[in-house]
Amino acid sequence: MTKNVKMKQGFFITGTDTGVGKTWATLALMHYFKQQGHSVVGMKPVAAGCEWAGKQLKNEDAVLLQEYSSVPLDYKEINPYALEMPVAPHLAARENVIDLDVIVTAFQKLQEKAEVVIVEGAGGWLVPLNEEQDLSAVVKALGLPVILVVAIKLGCINHARLTLQQLAADEVQCAGWFAMCLDADMACIEENIESIANRVSVPLLGVFPYTEKLDVDSLASQIVL
Repeated sequence: MTKNVKMKQGFFITGTDTGVGKTWATLALMHYFKQQGHSVVGMKPVAAGCEWAGKQLKNEDAVLLQEYSSVPLDYKEINPYALEMPVAPHLAARENVIDLDVIVTAFQKLQEKAEVVIVEGAGGWLVPLNEEQDLSAVVKALGLPVILVVAIKLGCINHARLTLQQLAADEVQCAGWFAMCLDADMACIEENIESIANRVSVPLLGVFPYTEKLDVDSLASQIVL
């Protein structure tokens, strides 16, 4: 196994914002570990903006995690909280408060089924989970190191540094960050990535070039752990 990853471990994927490529990064990391010969499952504990599929609400990102997992899983195992409204989790849940214990129990069951569990967060780091807890409470409860997905676009240096400062303030382990290039026409892409790398204390684990279609083989090839 990769030297930095122990059996029955995994990572928590968060981002500098919503829509920054967390799912693609999660799938790439899952594929990376599968290429190393390990069983891997993906999890998205909370997903807002779900649509009805038959009698069940499903999120398209969580469905991808289900499809790319090494073992067959029921959708509910991947995504315990599927919320219909495309808003912050504490608002989308309405009167159905998101319970951290439910998420932890689901995660522990997934740990029994695969060597590595990659958990994708919702929105950015400080998105509220409920009226009392933010996303950081999930990470602390699961005990996973965090990988930050930084959307390389205008403002990315500020967004990356602020998020990493908050991760440190919340006293969670950050394994590093991915640079996700979202704007093919952005000026000074390499210089922006270098500017972030020179100003943060955690390592750059991969640069994902701009692409219009998902290609997990290509993305996984950019990962350095």
